[in-house]
Amino acid sequence: MEKLKRFIDCYVPVEMCNLRCHYCYITQKSKFNNKILKLKYSPKEIRKALSTERLEGKCLINLCAGGETLLSSEVIELIKELLEEGHYVMVVTNGTVSKRLDEICELDSELLKRLFFKFSFHYLELIRLNKINDYFDNIEKVKNKGCSFTVEITPSDELIPHIEDIKKICLERLGALCHITIGRDDRKPGIDILSDYSFEEYNEIWSTFESNLFDYKVSIFYKERKEFCYAGDWSVYINLGTGSLRQCYCGIELDNIFNDISKPLTFNAIGYECSQPHCYNGHAFLALGVIPELDSPTYAELRNRFNSNCQGWLNKEMKAFMSQKLKDNNEEYAELKKEANYIRNSFLRKGKL
Repeated sequence: MEKLKRFIDCYVPVEMCNLRCHYCYITQKSKFNNKILKLKYSPKEIRKALSTERLEGKCLINLCAGGETLLSSEVIELIKELLEEGHYVMVVTNGTVSKRLDEICELDSELLKRLFFKFSFHYLELIRLNKINDYFDNIEKVKNKGCSFTVEITPSDELIPHIEDIKKICLERLGALCHITIGRDDRKPGIDILSDYSFEEYNEIWSTFESNLFDYKVSIFYKERKEFCYAGDWSVYINLGTGSLRQCYCGIELDNIFNDISKPLTFNAIGYECSQPHCYNGHAFLALGVIPELDSPTYAELRNRFNSNCQGWLNKEMKAFMSQKLKDNNEEYAELKKEANYIRNSFLRKGKL
């Protein structure tokens, strides 16, 4: 079994989308500018910057844009390069850009075994645009090519009258219900749920999908993390437009992946200094184990579903990779190193290093 070394969350500089979902956190902040920014560095250069040598092993790399990831033609070559490097790649998409998905399906079958699609299910927009059949056809297409996938809905109050219709079409086309995430309101400092319902009512409404993903997110939402966190070492957040490598969304910038790619990258855990009100994407970071003492399901358990024939959404290669914890293949810091980590982070925040 191939070992999971790090989780790399990558921002792809696409700031436009072919959908307009009212609950989208990009829409909330009016950040769409209808631009597909050309990557400053080529996919081959990005591959070198994120080589298995520099990252010290094979990684789970997530590609997500500030809009629809697959609108950029460069993303196809980037996916190919990262897969050829040996990494396992996840792509966040709304599932409607059929041309790009066709291009991806032409990749070598051995590469496609290490490719995972997170299909966001934007039901109301798909109905409005008459694209719902295209959406499910595209899921079937990548599934038949050996890719892994998951399907998830961002629950919004406007969707509640359509819950039974959503369940029906999922069972018809997928053989299983979709997963449920949590809609968040990034305009509020507490990063609250995006709903007029109370958290308890919200949970009661959407728990009927029996989604492991939703259940776990509910269990960690609004819980401030005080434990020692290895984000910044075992996981990092990278802007592929600028090359900035940060500890996490709220963390310190540690390096730039394009600065002298002959040198090792700088990693430094965020430790006890997370400034976020809660780990709203803990279904990835926490499930993969950036806080090793937390008892959590594996990432594979949160993403998989099975149809009536016991066929899962994850192939065996992806399931094995996503079932690992980062602590399995990384060393935890000794107490002295944790103290040194705290001092280093303090100096970094003050710009003295």
